[in-house]
Parts: sequence; structure tokens; C-alpha cells
Amino acid sequence: MPGGCSRGPAAGDGRLRLARLALILLGWVSSSSPTSSASSSSTFSASFLASAVSARPPLPSQCPQPCECSEAARTVKCVNRNLTEVPTDLPPYVRNLFLTGNHLAVLPAGAFARRPPLAELAALNLSGSRLEEVRAGAFEHLPSLRQLDLSHNPLTSLSPFAFSGSNASVSAPSTLVELILNHIVPPEDDRQNRSFEGMVAAALRAGQALRGLRRLELASNHFLYLPRNVLAQLPGLRYLDLSNNSLVSLTYVSFRNLTHLESLHLEDNALKVLHNGTLDELQGLPHVRVFLDNNPWVCDCLMADMVAWLKVTEIVQGKSRLTCAFPEKMRNRVLLQLDSADLECDPILPQSLQTSYVFLGIVLALIGAIFLLVLYLNRKGIKKWMHNIRDACRDHMEGYHYRYEINADPRLTNLSSNSDV
Repeated sequence: MPGGCSRGPAAGDGRLRLARLALILLGWVSSSSPTSSASSSSTFSASFLASAVSARPPLPSQCPQPCECSEAARTVKCVNRNLTEVPTDLPPYVRNLFLTGNHLAVLPAGAFARRPPLAELAALNLSGSRLEEVRAGAFEHLPSLRQLDLSHNPLTSLSPFAFSGSNASVSAPSTLVELILNHIVPPEDDRQNRSFEGMVAAALRAGQALRGLRRLELASNHFLYLPRNVLAQLPGLRYLDLSNNSLVSLTYVSFRNLTHLESLHLEDNALKVLHNGTLDELQGLPHVRVFLDNNPWVCDCLMADMVAWLKVTEIVQGKSRLTCAFPEKMRNRVLLQLDSADLECDPILPQSLQTSYVFLGIVLALIGAIFLLVLYLNRKGIKKWMHNIRDACRDHMEGYHYRYEINADPRLTNLSSNSDV
């Protein structure tokens, strides 16, 4: 009989093994007890065995119907399934979740809150899912999330607390290491009255939620400028991609606190020159590599400091490919081959004098507008005054004409001279 017990399930079936052992013991007790108690003992044994058999270990979590799951790879793919919300029955083992190519529109607070929680989810891809709004706390309850991709979504509303929880002051810092926000600019007609650059910057610097971020991609968003202190709360950043935007200047951006930065991509923007403040900050970063290709550099006297810097620095990758775009006579000249004599500025008025002329023009325009307004309000009086002047001029001209006729006729002249007689 003990041999029969040893042939039970080898792993994961402790309850069934215990039930069989109890059945054996009860059978032995019933054989040694009076007959009157045999039937009750056998009935209890059968019911206990049935309950033990029914209490099997839970089956593995099921895969959401429109998705493809791989428990071995810890991956769930719900790609191009026209989903309008995040599936509620995601398996708790998921580590990589792909929700690309859907119609999610809005990502509400606690969109991934589950029981049991998705404690192992590390990589979440929501690219191309037509997301327009990401609300505060949308990524709460994901304690292991490290990679988040929101690219190719027309975001008209990105909450400042989207990555930090509904209250950044009390929420734990985000575990995000990589944040990809490429091509999230909405169409011009769908933009709200606030600045798109400001909306993204507010989400990046809310509290200290993203202090652990290592990689940030903001390419292809039509940024015209970067708000002041947009990078102030990202001291651990190592990779920053700002390529394919419309940046015309980096004057108000500080890279000083990005001491771990290794790659800075500024290709395909509208940069005309890098000023001394920016050059000093970049040179002060110990590990950085800077990419500046395909910018319309203006090679005039303001470029002299940047050209001198390029000749001595080693942080700019492919600097021999940088060429002038303006003025026309300097087009396609390599920046490293320029001398100070090549960098000329057309004579222009001093800045103070330009400001004076602008102010004078504004004052004159204001005076002219007031004068026209006065004329318009007194148009009836002015019209009457003009008529009076016209009549007076006509009478005067008629008198002048009469005198001319008298002086021209000798007979009338003699008559006029003898009129006193």
C-alpha cells in the first residue's frame, strides 16, 4: 500500500496526494470499526476525495481573444486589432506587450491596473494606436516598466503627470529607462491653443518622476524651440534624439546638468549657428558625441567662434561634412576650411539704432491712426468746411476774373477812371 502512494503525481499535486493518503487511513479505520459506522466513514471518505480532486491548481492565465501570446517568451501581441481600450484579461506573466496599430484614442488613469497586477511588464509599445490623450496616472501599477513607446500618435493632450502618477509630489519615481516620443505632433487643425513644445516639456519635468531616464527620443515633432529647463529633471540621460525637427536655436536650452550624456542628435534641424554659451556647455560634457549634419549653417561673421571651436573639438561626429548654406556665395563651403577672412557680415545699422527706428516707426504709425480716426469722426463738419472753402474760393476767383476783364478792355478802363466824375 505504501508503494501505491509512491506512484502518485510527482510534482504540483500535493492536495491530491494528501487526499489519497487520508482515504487509505480512513479505509483502514473503517475496517476495524463496527459495521454501523462503516457506511458513514465511507461516505465521508468519498466526499473528501471528491473535494480534494476538484481543488486542482489553477490553470495558466488565458490569452485575450484578439491577441497572440507566448508564455515562454513572456510576450503578448495585440497588433492591428482595432482595439478601443487596453484588454482587461492580460496574463500576469506578460513582460513585453505590443498594442500597436489600434484605435485607443484615450489612455485613462490606471489603464493597466489589474488583479493580479502586471508586475513583470517591462516593455510597452503603443505606437501608431491613434492616441490623442494620455491622462494622469495612465501608467500607474506597472512597477517594472522600463521601456515605453508612444511614437506616431497624434497627441493633443499629454498630462504633466502622465509618467509620474496623479500626484507627482507623493508618487514614487517612475521606473522608465527608455521613453520614445517620436512623431507625436498632432495635425495643425487639431492643436489646442497651448504650445505643443510646452505640453511635452511639462510632462518631462513634472517632479522628479523621470530622473532615472537614460534614453529619450523626440524626433520628427516639428519643434521650433525647446522650452527653458526642459532637461533640468533628467540628470541621468545618456541618449537624446532631437533630429528632424525645426529647431532654429539652442540659446535657451541648458545641457550643463547632463553629465552622463553620450549621444546628442541634432541632425536635420534649422540651426544657423551655435553660440558661445552652447559651445561651452557641450565642451564641458565629458562623454558626449554630437551630430550636427544637415543644418542650414549661415557662414557670416557670427560663425567665426563656432568654426574655431569645430577645428579643435573632437566631440562633433562627421564635422568634415558640415557645409555652409547661406549666403549664396558661401554655399557648400566646408566649415572646417573657412578662415576669419571668409566670414564677413554686410554692414548693418547698430542694434540700438535699429531699435530707435523701429520705435519711431511705431510712434508715427500711431499718430497717423489717431489722425485718421479724428477725420472719420468729424467727416460731416469737414465736408461742410470744405464746401465753404470752395464757395469762398469761387467768389474770389469770380472777382479776380471781373477785374481782369475790366483791365483788358480800354473802354471799360476809361469808364472806370471817370466813374468818380
